[in-house]
Amino acid sequence: MQGLISSRRGIALYLLAWLFLGTALGGVTVAVEDAPWLNAMIFAVPVMLLYAVSAGFSAYYLCRAYPLAERGAASVLPALGGAAVVSTLLWSVVVRGWNEACLLPGVPWAGIAFKPQLAILFTGLGVLLYGLLAAINYLVTEFDRARGAEHRALESRLMAQDAELRMLRTQIDPHFLFNSLNSISALTSQNPKAAREMTLQLAGFFRQSLSMEAHKMVALRQEMALVRHFLTIEKVRFGDRLALEENMQEEAGACLVPPMIIQPLVENAIKHGIAQLSGGGWIRVSARRAGSLLHIGVENAVDEEAPGAAGNEGNGIGLANVRQRLACAYGHEAGVYWARAGAVFKVTVTMPAETKEE
Repeated sequence: MQGLISSRRGIALYLLAWLFLGTALGGVTVAVEDAPWLNAMIFAVPVMLLYAVSAGFSAYYLCRAYPLAERGAASVLPALGGAAVVSTLLWSVVVRGWNEACLLPGVPWAGIAFKPQLAILFTGLGVLLYGLLAAINYLVTEFDRARGAEHRALESRLMAQDAELRMLRTQIDPHFLFNSLNSISALTSQNPKAAREMTLQLAGFFRQSLSMEAHKMVALRQEMALVRHFLTIEKVRFGDRLALEENMQEEAGACLVPPMIIQPLVENAIKHGIAQLSGGGWIRVSARRAGSLLHIGVENAVDEEAPGAAGNEGNGIGLANVRQRLACAYGHEAGVYWARAGAVFKVTVTMPAETKEE
C-alpha cells in the first residue's frame, strides 16, 4: 500500500481509480435496483472509497507478513482467502449500515432499496478487489526488491571500481619514487648539490600529489601543474637536455581528468625517449576539447636508430596503468593509443570531456 501511495501523484491516481470503480458500481446499482442516479452515487461512491483505504492497508500488511519469496502458496493462499472473506463481510455490514443511514424520512435523493442481487454483487466484488489489491502489492514489493538488489549490485561494482582505481594509483608513486631514488643515487657521487636539490623537489612533488589524492577528478590545468613540478625534478638531472612544450586549449584546461594520468606518460617519455638521446630532446603535451571528447597528446623525441625500443618499452607499467585506470573510470568511452613515426613517439589519450559545471 505504501509503495502505491508513496507520493502525492500515487495517492491521486489510487483514489481516482477507486472513484472510477465507485462510479461504475453506482451505474450497476442503477441497473439492478432501478434507483435514481443521485441515490446510487451517494450510496456507492463513499463505500467504495472506504473499501479502498481499509482493504488496501489490510492487503499491504498481509503481503508484508506473507512474502512470496519466503512462504509457499500453501500458506499464502489460505491467509489471503480468509482475509478477503473477512474484509468483504465487514464491508457488507458497513454498506448496509450506510444505506440505512441514508434512508432518511423526507429525503428522496438518498438511499436505495437493497435487494439480494446487490448483496451478492457486493460480496463477489469485495473478494475480487481484495485479491486484486494483494496481487498489486506483491508486484510492487517484488519490483522494489529487484530495484534494491540492482542498487546494491551497482554500489558493489562502484566500490570494487574505486578499490581498483586506488590500487592502480598506488602503482604510480612507488614506480616514480624508485626511478627518482636511482637518479638521486647516481647524482650523489657526481653532483651532491644537485642530488640535494632533487631530493627537496621530490618531497615537494609528493606533497602536491598527496593533496590531489582525496579527489577522484582534478582539472587538467591542475594535472599540468603537477607535470611541470615533475619536470623540474627531472631537469636537475638532465638540465638543458630536457625541454617541455605545451599546447593546451583554454577550454580543455577546465576539463576533469583522473589525477596523475599525464605524469606517467611524461615519465615514460623521459625514461624511454629523452634518456636514450645523448643530446637530450623535447616533450610536447597538447590538449584540446572536441565536443564531448577530450584529446590529450604526449609526444617525445626518440632515438631513430633504435627501432621499436620506445614502442616496446611503452607497454610497461606507465601506459598499461593509464589504460587500466581509464577503462575503470570510463569503460569503452576512453582509450589510449600510441605510435611511432621516425624520431617521434606519440601517445594519444581520449576520454569524455567533463567539467565541474557539467
